[in-house]
Amino acid sequence: MNRLIFIILLFLSFGVKAQILRQNQQIAPDESALAIQYYQDADYEKAVVLLAKLFAKPNNDGYFDLYFNSLMRLKQYDLAEKIIKKAMRQSPQNDAYPIALGKLYQEKGDVQAANKIFNEVISKLTKDEFKIRNLANNFYRFENYDYAVLTFKQGRKLLGNDQLFTYELLNIYRFKKDKPMLMQEYLDALATMPQVLAQAEAILPMIFEDKADYQTFQTAILRKVQKEPDAEIYIQLLTWNYIQQQEFDMALRQLIAFDKRTKADGGTLFNAIYTFVDNGAYETAIKAYDYLLTKGKDNQYYLPSKIELLNTKYNLQTTGKYQLADLDLLAKDYQTLLDENGKNKTTLFAIKKLANLQAYYLNQAPKAEKGLEEALQIPGINAQDIGQLKLDLGDIYILTNQPWEAFLVYEQVSKQFEGQPIGNEARFRSAKLSFYQGNFEYSNGQCLILKAATSQLIANDALNLSLLISDNIQTPADSNALKMYADAEMLLFRNLPILAVKKLDSIAITYPGNGLTDATMMSKAKIFIKAADYQKAADILKKLTDDFKDGIWTDDALFTLADLYEKKLNDIAQAKIYFQKLITDYPGSMFSAEARKRFRNLRGDGV
Repeated sequence: MNRLIFIILLFLSFGVKAQILRQNQQIAPDESALAIQYYQDADYEKAVVLLAKLFAKPNNDGYFDLYFNSLMRLKQYDLAEKIIKKAMRQSPQNDAYPIALGKLYQEKGDVQAANKIFNEVISKLTKDEFKIRNLANNFYRFENYDYAVLTFKQGRKLLGNDQLFTYELLNIYRFKKDKPMLMQEYLDALATMPQVLAQAEAILPMIFEDKADYQTFQTAILRKVQKEPDAEIYIQLLTWNYIQQQEFDMALRQLIAFDKRTKADGGTLFNAIYTFVDNGAYETAIKAYDYLLTKGKDNQYYLPSKIELLNTKYNLQTTGKYQLADLDLLAKDYQTLLDENGKNKTTLFAIKKLANLQAYYLNQAPKAEKGLEEALQIPGINAQDIGQLKLDLGDIYILTNQPWEAFLVYEQVSKQFEGQPIGNEARFRSAKLSFYQGNFEYSNGQCLILKAATSQLIANDALNLSLLISDNIQTPADSNALKMYADAEMLLFRNLPILAVKKLDSIAITYPGNGLTDATMMSKAKIFIKAADYQKAADILKKLTDDFKDGIWTDDALFTLADLYEKKLNDIAQAKIYFQKLITDYPGSMFSAEARKRFRNLRGDGV
């Protein structure tokens, strides 16, 4: 528990005790409340007068902390010592009083006397877990964290259990930012408490300051691995530690070594590969899947690895600058998978990925169209998958210059799934098609309907498109500029980013003073993100958020910028700044809830 939480609990506890005291002793509620108010306002001279009166009543320990702290703030040490010693005589079993006395001696600079008291209290501990916890909490209560630690450690010895008080010690080490002890406590706990792994992975990045901390931790983990080579939990932690340092191949090396040493089935490695993919380490993931495939077709991870290998290659080769030859080979690999396993509902993913490659990368849209039309005839496919296939087919109809066919397919799905997310998506795609064609009034009408969609993302996209249209059709020049922007969006839809950027840049030249500057900036940022040019995208987004504080795209830009800093540019400090700005300046944004969640996670709340 951190200090703030402790103080809150202290006041809650005090409130209950004070209420009981008032009932038993006829203390005026306003007198007690006034004392607390003075204390909260740091008016200790007034607070101490009332607290002295309240504390003088029998059964008065509920007011002790406030009275003691007030005396400390006023440096009335002699009076405080007199009151504490009297309380110790009256309640010798209450170890909060000697700890308060030690705290007083510390404040006066007599550390030796304070430590003598603290050590005596600890030496009197018995094999009573409740009393051990109570004593440690009292040390914590008076901000003596080192002795709280000593109390818990003595409690472990007395009770003969080194796993007791783990969470309490972790919280204290975290609060103190005692990195060596925090590392050691996690390592010691993991062998019997693997559930703390997730907490360790969340907490340590907030405590570690640089790569040296991760390397120190790495050395400690390796010592554990040497002592317990078959303990999977330490391999998982070591893998995570390497990933934090972007050393993906080292993580893979450890996982493969563990798999071979334990003669495992590859399950630990297979599950770890998702982390590589999430971090964009596609090449390392591909090596991992290649290793799993060497286990043979009888291994339970053979087919899943083959499938994920293709999907990982797809992610790698369609991110950033791609080579057509590599994509052509990938398309052939998907085709081989379909030839070996047939076209059925379990290989539907491969049909869709192959169609996507053909349509948007290999200039083979007619093949993609035929593949998806055939996929619609596969028996056993559920309605949602059929609806999604139709949406993908509608997109390809646009590429093959059949906009009317695309419109019909979108309308079909929209009506079949009225009010459902996939139905709303179909309506939005229809609106975008009309936008590409320059039919702005119809597109805007569809968007206005979608503003009430249950899907927040669709509703937000529809609102943005509606505002974009409404703000840029006021004059013929505005409309013509918007048509150029729609052309650029169409080029982007067709996966022609270079031509799209050229078109976007030409808008300001052809129609100076147009109202599309923030929209063009947002579009260019998305293009650079897809091309893996994250810094260039971040620069554009920062300018957008600075220059267009009331723009349509500003909240979107802030969230995208924060996401880039967190996941791609590895700058947590900047990520927190932009998540916080979004939360503070745009509380009504659809991104604010997710931003708040991400911000709290980065800050370590609730862990």
